[in-house]
Amino acid sequence: KEERPPSPVIEVDNLEEFVLQPAPQGVTIKCRVTRDKKGMDRGLYPTYYLHLDNDKKVFLLAGRKRKKSKTSNYLISIDPTDLSRGGENFIGKLRSNLMGTRFTVFDNGANPDRANADWSNVRQELSAVVYETNVLGFKGPRKMTVIIPGMNADGERVPIRPRNDNDGLLMRWQNRNMDNVIELHNKAPVWNDETQSYVLNFHGRVTHASVKNFQIVHGSDPDYIVMQFGRVADDAFTMDYNYPLCAVQAFAIALSSFDGKLACE
Repeated sequence: KEERPPSPVIEVDNLEEFVLQPAPQGVTIKCRVTRDKKGMDRGLYPTYYLHLDNDKKVFLLAGRKRKKSKTSNYLISIDPTDLSRGGENFIGKLRSNLMGTRFTVFDNGANPDRANADWSNVRQELSAVVYETNVLGFKGPRKMTVIIPGMNADGERVPIRPRNDNDGLLMRWQNRNMDNVIELHNKAPVWNDETQSYVLNFHGRVTHASVKNFQIVHGSDPDYIVMQFGRVADDAFTMDYNYPLCAVQAFAIALSSFDGKLACE
């Protein structure tokens, strides 16, 4: 087995800033996601926690599905004990379509209906995830497309603040209006005769086979892993991300993969 190199020392002085900031170029930020299903409704609405995968196990984010929501709706917070929509620790959310095949990730800005005059308080779209429906229900590898805002010359994310649903990342992608938009995909696993399964090389970071394991790459450089996610125990997963992703984007993409509707299994 390949040894898992420890995560580089990462200083998280200001948590809110850190989780929205793209990973520094050339640094892989290694994290761990744990799923807590204990308690009455946690079985249905588990809480997910994201920590840096290093000695200090620094807490980064928590996420949980909202109850009484018509579609899957996850709140993401920088406080593990406060997952409320109105709280000041609310930092983003993940929302799915009715089918559970398309997801959009927002920061904690205002809904466009409550925009101020210069639109500066309106929420940004941080990412969208599209799962290709597998009509026949084969247990084959799932296909994901991840759409994120582009980066400017200073290596900062270009703010995308849609004024309505027709202007968001999903619509831009669908209409192939790709200005300031980056399209990523999960890396297709390779069939392995020996294990009779589809496999990816996670370089020792993933130890359990699971349909939820994935690596996200850009078409022009399939060897540069923008993000990888995979199971290491029943309720523990490693999640590593690189530039241009930030922690909120990567965590939300991971949360979308837990939301297995039949369409994506």
